[in-house]
Amino acid sequence: MKSLYRILTNPLVYSIFFLGFASGLPLALSTATLSAWFTKAGISLMGIGMLSLIGQPYVYKFIWAPLMDRVIPPFLGRRRGWILITQILLIMSIAILGFMQPTEHLKLMTGLALLVAFFSASQDISISALMADAPREEERGLVAAAYITGYRIAMIVSGALALIIAQHWGWHVTYLCMSALMLIGVVTTFATKEPTVIQPKQHDFYHDVIQPFTEFFSRKGLWVAIAIILVMILYKLGDAFTVSLGSTFLLRHLHFTLTDVGTMYKVVGLTSSIVGGIIGGLLMTRLSLFRALFIFGILQTVTNLLYMWLAIVGHHMGVLAITVSGEAFCDGLGNTAFVALILTLCNPKFSATQFALLSALTAIGRVYVGPVAAEMVQQLGWTWFYFWCFVIGLPGVFLLIPLRRHLTRQA
Repeated sequence: MKSLYRILTNPLVYSIFFLGFASGLPLALSTATLSAWFTKAGISLMGIGMLSLIGQPYVYKFIWAPLMDRVIPPFLGRRRGWILITQILLIMSIAILGFMQPTEHLKLMTGLALLVAFFSASQDISISALMADAPREEERGLVAAAYITGYRIAMIVSGALALIIAQHWGWHVTYLCMSALMLIGVVTTFATKEPTVIQPKQHDFYHDVIQPFTEFFSRKGLWVAIAIILVMILYKLGDAFTVSLGSTFLLRHLHFTLTDVGTMYKVVGLTSSIVGGIIGGLLMTRLSLFRALFIFGILQTVTNLLYMWLAIVGHHMGVLAITVSGEAFCDGLGNTAFVALILTLCNPKFSATQFALLSALTAIGRVYVGPVAAEMVQQLGWTWFYFWCFVIGLPGVFLLIPLRRHLTRQA
């Protein structure tokens, strides 16, 4: 109890919570909320599916992560300096996006949304590195839970609240409000203490760019490292398919309103995810990392079948509530364990680059499944599409079993 009390009273946990908020806010604005905007504007299903490609910076952020690992801005330090720079750029780009119309500026909006995703992915690099640098091993579960809780609350705001604001006051006001809320992250950045990490004395291309990658493979061994990379890609893949066309499924196929989606799909769902994340963090003070990953992974995969049930039942608020809350709660459990795994696998000397690499692998599904999911829906229909979301989620969970003893910072 004393250990848990010490963790809960650690200022870092609360800083990570608000930085998680700043990290989560831009994501929906360049994906789900933008998808809803395009849906209401009459953009085609395949066009909306292609929007997921805007998230490509989240996949390739490990390319410029070494730069952010080694170059120290002249203010606030290595981590906080980069966080502040990206937050200012996000405030400006989100605000500009709000002054456009999909029917008139489709290509320009897509390009600007890609820029928002780039700045957001860059912010994530330094926030994630700050998390990896700072917490002790026993703190990682709750630090991960704090980050995910802040992240999910931000997604309620930029997903649910944004849709409600859009229905009553329009999309322009929505994006300007979301831009202003990024100031929460700016204030937190100034208030957070910069972690102290011993840096390598040598700074050249090999030590700055190559070594962070080779160190991970040499520490784990080639085949174990490859298997871990497969887990990173597959563990959340079923969920990525499930949520890729969620707004279109509810708005266009089941004919729910923006307010319905905002209050039920976003508020209820993301609140359940937050509760799941918090409970997951608390459970991880008792469970081993492997057990948490396996149990939570099975739950998050099975609950994808709830969307299959909803597709069969049709427009029904009660079934929507059960589906969204059940799937999101288990998704919160899985996310907490997964972030804790990534924190555990990183070497503090290369935390920005290694966290960026590992977390980028998880983004592959979220980014590239959109066009595939749209084609699957056209060929299979919504009911069988959600069944296959369940099947796709299983391999990443069962691959954990042979890796059980390798899920540590050491070999």
